[in-house]
Amino acid sequence: MRRPNAQSPKHNSELKSDPDPQMEPLSIKSFNFKQNPSSRSNSFSRTPKNQPKSIWLTVFLFFIAFLIVFYSLFVFFRHKTPVNGRKFGMIIDGGSTGSRVHVFEYNVEGGVPRFDFGPNGHSSMRVSPGLSSFKEVPDRAGESLVELVEFGKRIVPREFWGDTEVRLMATAGLRLLDLNVQDRILESCRRLMRSSGLKFRDDWASVITGSDEGLYAWVVANYALGTLGGDPHLTAGIIELGGASAQVTFVSRESVPPEFSRSLKYGNVTYHLYSNSLLHFGQNVAFDSLKVSLVSSDVTLATGSPDKEPTVDPCTPKGYAQSTNSPDPSVTHYLSNFRAAGNFSACRAAALKLLQRGKEGCAYHHCSLGATFIPKLQGRFLATENFFHTSQFFGLAPKAVLSDLMEAGQEFCKENWSSIRKKYSSLAEEDLAHYCFSSAYIVALLHDSLDIAFDDTSIGYTNQVENIPLDWALGAFILQTTGAINGANSGWIASLISDNFPNAFIIMGAALLLSIAGCYFSQWRKPYFKTIYDLEKGRYIITRINR
Repeated sequence: MRRPNAQSPKHNSELKSDPDPQMEPLSIKSFNFKQNPSSRSNSFSRTPKNQPKSIWLTVFLFFIAFLIVFYSLFVFFRHKTPVNGRKFGMIIDGGSTGSRVHVFEYNVEGGVPRFDFGPNGHSSMRVSPGLSSFKEVPDRAGESLVELVEFGKRIVPREFWGDTEVRLMATAGLRLLDLNVQDRILESCRRLMRSSGLKFRDDWASVITGSDEGLYAWVVANYALGTLGGDPHLTAGIIELGGASAQVTFVSRESVPPEFSRSLKYGNVTYHLYSNSLLHFGQNVAFDSLKVSLVSSDVTLATGSPDKEPTVDPCTPKGYAQSTNSPDPSVTHYLSNFRAAGNFSACRAAALKLLQRGKEGCAYHHCSLGATFIPKLQGRFLATENFFHTSQFFGLAPKAVLSDLMEAGQEFCKENWSSIRKKYSSLAEEDLAHYCFSSAYIVALLHDSLDIAFDDTSIGYTNQVENIPLDWALGAFILQTTGAINGANSGWIASLISDNFPNAFIIMGAALLLSIAGCYFSQWRKPYFKTIYDLEKGRYIITRINR
């Protein structure tokens, strides 16, 4: 039965030409159409067909921009030399017996420092006593450096003061003190240098290790010889005999325990060094140890026997009047009864006993000095500081052999003190009295302990090569200045690209490609959103489709 308000069906053309505004929303059931098997929706979608092209276009443009920026950085840093010109620097060596300031003038050309360690580019001044002598009044230690800082400021033009770095490096004298005393002495020195008008940071005043001291001495020795930056096995080793410690540093061909191993890169060469500081083995400390040893032995034997024979001192020339400055009454008594014997052989035996003290505690396959491991010395060596001063006192040439020093020491030790005083009237008595011991101590150290032959010509006794002093402070300045200039002149980008641009290009290009791949993968994994027309709801909606 037909309802009264029923309408007869119309053709599609009539529907299109005369739409009814009152018509109900279309239902999907009203349509009979074939569904695409691959489709998961009954809706029409809008999918940007050019999206993959857009991604790759962005990647390509990004890569081109990368090339332009990278090449610009290369050109900019390659030719940038902001630190070129005249420069100054200062290092204060806080030694055990005195402090010395080194004032350097140098030029930077093309980002490379050009040093002149001759009289035109290097000046120094020394004052006594050393910083360690202020252990009872540590807050006054900085006063001892006033003269040194003023000396440096007279050499450096005023307009350079603000850019002139001043550093304090204290050595074995301070290393022997308690940490609390060290800190107070250093802080006193920092107060002075902060107010000096020079460029200074608190961490530039420090106590360096003995290994550092030996390393710096090795650097300046090989810089002076022209071997720094070349074949490691053509470099020269260094042996220093200071007042409180001795240092040994060289390239060893045998394996070295890690506690004695140091690596240093200079230029394109890496050096693997044995470097060790022998605290308490310095000449002055060893001499004092010998006296204490003699006194202690005599006190033990003389208990209750005040009239026993005077203590025999084989390391002092006959006739020398022994000083009695010890606060210990018992020590003063026996020092006043020392009998100077002047016997080189006995002194050498006593020195060797000091050098080998503690050998029973050796934890290595062999120990050359007490319980300390030192590899066999190979190649050329330079013996500096008190090695040089002693050989110079005896008038020996830099290439003299150890037998020459032993012969000179034997002659000196057996001389009478009155004759020695007349012969060397310009020297202080205290210094003069030490040369018998120093000659015997050097023979005991180099020959009896380190197995250097008496006729070995591979060791030179010197404190200078050409016009360059073999002072560790110069080696420290070489390393610090080179590193500081490289850092200021380039940073990590320039250091990477300035010398090895092709390799750097490959590395950074690979990093870029990995970044692009990671970006594309993250986009691929990312949910995919599409805008579609929902026929049932009669509007566009955004839906999420997993890839």
